[in-house]
Amino acid sequence: MAVGDRKYFSKQSVALLVGAALCSYFGSVPASHGQASAPEQNIQNKIPESAKLLLSANELVYNRDADLVSAVGGVQINYGGYKMVAQKVEYNQKTGRMMAMGNVELVSPDGNRIYADNLDVTDNFADGFLNSLRVETSDNTRIVAESGERVGGTKMILNKGVYTACLPCAEDPKRAPFWQVKAKRVIQNGETHTIRLERARFELLGYPIAFVPFIEVPDNTVKRKSGFLFPTMSLSQNLGFGLSIPYYYVISPSMDATVTTTGYTAQGFLVEGEFRQRFENGTHILRVAGIDQAKPGNFSSGTSDAEAEQRGMVASKAEFRINPRWTFGWDVMVQSDNNFSKTYKLRGLSGTDRTNQIYLTGLGKRNYFDMRAFYFDVQDADRTNTAEKQQAIVYPALDYHYVAPQPLAGGELSADVNLTNISRTHDDFYTVDGFDRFRGLKGQTSRLTAELQWKRTYVTPTGLVITPLLAARGDAFALNMNDPTGYAGNYLDDESATRSMLTAGLEMRYPILMTTDNSTHILEPIVQIYARPDEQLAGRLPNEDAQSFVFDATSLFDRDKFSGYDRVEGGTRANVGFQYTGTFDSGYKLHGIFGQSYQLAGQNSFATDDLVNVGADSGLETDRSDYVGLGGVETPYGVSVAASYRLDEKDFEFRRGDLTTGYQNDTFQTQVTYTHLSAQPAYGFAEDNDEIQTSSKVKFKDYWSIFGGIAWDLNNDVISRRTLGLSYEDECTIFTIAYTDSRDSDDESASDWTIGARLTFRTLGDIKIGSDTLSN
Repeated sequence: MAVGDRKYFSKQSVALLVGAALCSYFGSVPASHGQASAPEQNIQNKIPESAKLLLSANELVYNRDADLVSAVGGVQINYGGYKMVAQKVEYNQKTGRMMAMGNVELVSPDGNRIYADNLDVTDNFADGFLNSLRVETSDNTRIVAESGERVGGTKMILNKGVYTACLPCAEDPKRAPFWQVKAKRVIQNGETHTIRLERARFELLGYPIAFVPFIEVPDNTVKRKSGFLFPTMSLSQNLGFGLSIPYYYVISPSMDATVTTTGYTAQGFLVEGEFRQRFENGTHILRVAGIDQAKPGNFSSGTSDAEAEQRGMVASKAEFRINPRWTFGWDVMVQSDNNFSKTYKLRGLSGTDRTNQIYLTGLGKRNYFDMRAFYFDVQDADRTNTAEKQQAIVYPALDYHYVAPQPLAGGELSADVNLTNISRTHDDFYTVDGFDRFRGLKGQTSRLTAELQWKRTYVTPTGLVITPLLAARGDAFALNMNDPTGYAGNYLDDESATRSMLTAGLEMRYPILMTTDNSTHILEPIVQIYARPDEQLAGRLPNEDAQSFVFDATSLFDRDKFSGYDRVEGGTRANVGFQYTGTFDSGYKLHGIFGQSYQLAGQNSFATDDLVNVGADSGLETDRSDYVGLGGVETPYGVSVAASYRLDEKDFEFRRGDLTTGYQNDTFQTQVTYTHLSAQPAYGFAEDNDEIQTSSKVKFKDYWSIFGGIAWDLNNDVISRRTLGLSYEDECTIFTIAYTDSRDSDDESASDWTIGARLTFRTLGDIKIGSDTLSN
């Protein structure tokens, strides 16, 4: 029968639901120190006052003499999103206690399920008992206890509790999970918001591996709590074994800090501190680290690692949102020597090239603004290396892009502005194979560039897509740099210079759609023509931002193929090619681009020497460029092939490119990449560079996998990097261990080999040793 009389049943049903739902607090037990989930609202606040209660049972009995209300047989209660079933529910109005008996099951709105043999709770929710308790949360964590007790409305006590995040074995549910935590008592204190596990024992595959008298952690109503975090470990050749113990300290609701002490068996103690502060419109992070090396002689003699004893660094990173469109920030680091952060692998600071910057950015609907100042750290162990002093100091570089909100003559009008100010304290000069290269000159230079562009797209009735383009650009230079001694070219010996460039362009595309019974093909021929005067002052000005030039299929249809503003492409040029995409019902997919570029008239900018010989052997230095293309095949069987290439325009000799092939299925995946770079002596590469990189992973025996990879320098016949590892991963545990041997003749780092490992228990935390990732 169904009854809707709230006078008798609303109060006791809420008592039942609340009492049982309190057990869901333990869905996060135990958590690591200093970490917690989002706060849980009080159950009384979750059920709206207008909620309707539905009670159904086989039989409803009301004993007026005993003031006892009973619902018997197939009891189901649905109230405020909570659902509960039991064999019998009794409410004693005299004692104010409610009993639910027989296979009690409760499902909360968040998906948590609570099971118990019986439940006894007072109607004010302050005290209660549960027997044979089991909790299953929505994130597949589980708690089992012999009994549970709620005391004084503030404490919940579980006796002989067992916690795990592992699913039961499908073949043998009685078998112990991969890991579990057993505790004599689990006490959740609502006043201190802590969970205390007394006489806790951690078991792996049913065998105890750790025992502690007690563990006290924050409950899931606490956002942050001071305490020790999980330790991490490392192992390397010259530092030895390292054990890091971090302590997390809550200073205020908007400030916290982490202090980490790492003991190295070979070098002593490294102390790191990280202070974090959140403001209303942004955040700031301050980091410090330092060590007094015990055995600097472990490192290669003559390096900064070996000669420096007291070492340290200070770093600051911040970002503030001025308003919804504007952001201001910085990321800077200062260290005692040029390799400290890299040697000790400080998180986020260990890169060989470290960029310090301060910036202001703005983003609108159709425009953006970016202004940044840079200082570059080059981290290496050679104390006499001048690479860092040769780096440019940028103060600042400004970029602005604007798109007119209204069409002009039916087309889009846009503008770009760039301002760059740089200085150097040393010349960045070297000679390769008899060719001098000046990547930077001592002194200061400034450049202001502005460009205006208009383009419009027409589609003819036959499907031809025509895009005319007009562009005008101007540059102004202020030059206060040393002359390049020994430069064979005609360098401009003036304190200032100006140049301009006008462009008229036309692009035509004709997409052709072809279909068959089982496939679709799109072939799109593309022709571009750009008419321009010769590049003014070509090769006579410094080249700072257009040095990293690569001609391939991705840049074939660029109007200006130089990578920066210091060089500008001149002369009349045509780019011709096509792109293709094919799909088959069988699951095969094809794609490709192929084409060539032609210098039709005027001076070829890529055949004009500059201070870095940027166009030398690029494939564009001749009137008819090298052929460039890319293509790929994907199959429904997990096999894929992708290639990018540049072929000599005369004899189709392979100049530059890579070939990647891979295979993947449920148990095996692999990838092999071959890369070839032909020698470019005038550009700084005296020899061919050929390398093969491969990585593979084999899954065996359910959750176990073995992985590895190598990088092979074919020209020098040297294995430059190799990695081998073993991993285990299921729904509750991840374990990985990897060995990496990396050899770099230009880098005297802390070690040639490292061992990394990670052991993660879902919802508990993880233990790390070095880095466990496979580098590709």
